[in-house]
Amino acid sequence: MIRHTVVFRLKHRENSAEEVKFLTDAKVLAAISGVEKFEQLRQVSPKNDYRFGFSMEFADEAAYSRYNDHPDHVAFVRDRWIPEVEAFLEIDYEPLT
Repeated sequence: MIRHTVVFRLKHRENSAEEVKFLTDAKVLAAISGVEKFEQLRQVSPKNDYRFGFSMEFADEAAYSRYNDHPDHVAFVRDRWIPEVEAFLEIDYEPLT
């Protein structure tokens, strides 16, 4: 299993219509085959200035690769993520055995 996570800060004003639209439109990622346990999260710790997180799981590396190459993911990154995300940190985990 691979857990794919990303924390990020948008260029949009907090609680703006643009912020809401970005988060709503990002739900297209949950519909990609192989994505499990998709979550959108609001960051609440004062220890960093990221505002949101996405988390999802994949059964294996092959499922994760299919997600990365999927046209809906590629289009979202190109058309929404790159122009609208100010900063982010991506971390992918595998469980320790």
